Amino acid sequence: MNPIAQDLNKIINGSNPHIFAMLSDMGKALFFPKGILSQSAEAKQKADKINATIGIAKEGNSVLSLPSITKFIQDIEPNDYLTYAPSFGLPALRTKWKASLYKKNPSLENKLISLPVVTSGITHGISILSDMWIDADDIIVLPDMMWGNYNMTFCVRNSAHIVPYKAFDDLLTRFDIDAFEHVIRQQAKENDKIITVLNFPHNPSGYSLSIAEAQRVANILIDIAQQGTNVVAACDDAYFGLFFEKETSKESLFSKLAGAHERLLAVKIDGATKEDYAWGLRTGFITYGISGVDQPVFEALEKKTAGCIRGNISNASHLSQTLVLKSMADKNYEKYKQEKFELLKTRALKIKKVLKDPKFNDAFDVYPFNSGYFMCIRLKDVNAEELRIHLLDNYGTGLISIGQKNIRVAFSCLEENDIEILFDIILSGIHDLRKV
Repeated sequence: MNPIAQDLNKIINGSNPHIFAMLSDMGKALFFPKGILSQSAEAKQKADKINATIGIAKEGNSVLSLPSITKFIQDIEPNDYLTYAPSFGLPALRTKWKASLYKKNPSLENKLISLPVVTSGITHGISILSDMWIDADDIIVLPDMMWGNYNMTFCVRNSAHIVPYKAFDDLLTRFDIDAFEHVIRQQAKENDKIITVLNFPHNPSGYSLSIAEAQRVANILIDIAQQGTNVVAACDDAYFGLFFEKETSKESLFSKLAGAHERLLAVKIDGATKEDYAWGLRTGFITYGISGVDQPVFEALEKKTAGCIRGNISNASHLSQTLVLKSMADKNYEKYKQEKFELLKTRALKIKKVLKDPKFNDAFDVYPFNSGYFMCIRLKDVNAEELRIHLLDNYGTGLISIGQKNIRVAFSCLEENDIEILFDIILSGIHDLRKV
């Protein structure tokens, strides 16, 4: 094992051996190299005469650039987007995002967390989580309704095993925390380490926990850690902030789990992707919260995370990071976000109003939803994929089928005036298939 990795491991193991034990084999081996990057960094500070270390092309104090690119970006200097960004991410953006986490999650006050490391979107953050903390045959507890990419990342790429729990009760009135607790406690009895991903607002259902539900989920995980099982609790907060109802918890579960117990590792994966309506910029973050450790442990984990990025994509887009940073510094930033929030909230509430019509009761049930981009319905007597194809071929209407019974509706891309029309089309399609 590389000596730098060994030094990082000593820092982590010396402060919290449980966290060290949770690292995957790859996580233990990861480090941030002191090669060309560190030599270039030293030269940047001290080489005031000639610096021949940087693997970019320059002329004078500016990078070489093509006008066919730079003419489209008028207000940013090429040095601020064409050069490589650090594998850790731009320092100013990392600091700004960390400050925003405390602002958006008041329960984090007085808790130590790492400086976020910039990822190339939230999917990349999930992949880093998998590489650093998940070994082959590890157990991951997830709901039976989940984002399909989890299977690709955790199981196909890292050979872990997903153990599902029922996401909602039979009547579709609430998130089934009883099922979650039963499965995760059973797995905790059988394994020294368990992993779970807490995805709220939930993809695909659009459900977020109430304040009481969030506290209960946190208490379950903390209790499991107290009973002697190492717990990796990852909060996939891709749709964070899009909470449309008063009773919904407005904070990430990360704020309740960070620093809660020495055997509990809280990982927050979030980003500008949905929060700032910047999907194609691919700017995400991964942040750690741990009990009873000092700053060197966080820095060691940040270096391992940056090493994982360095050995994979090298660094996230400099241009994207600069754009997000400048956006967050805009005096109207919060106002702009609130305007978009209200637009999505209006669509969600319109769906709830439309689906109160009893004419839909015989055709499908509605999963509870209160946040995010999506909502789901459970069909009563027709096949979801057959309905999807029928609506596409005969009504020019596109939806997503999930399994045999469920249809996902992305109201994020629906005009409000189309909502009632859409559900009438779905109802007509169901009636058509019933006649076949």
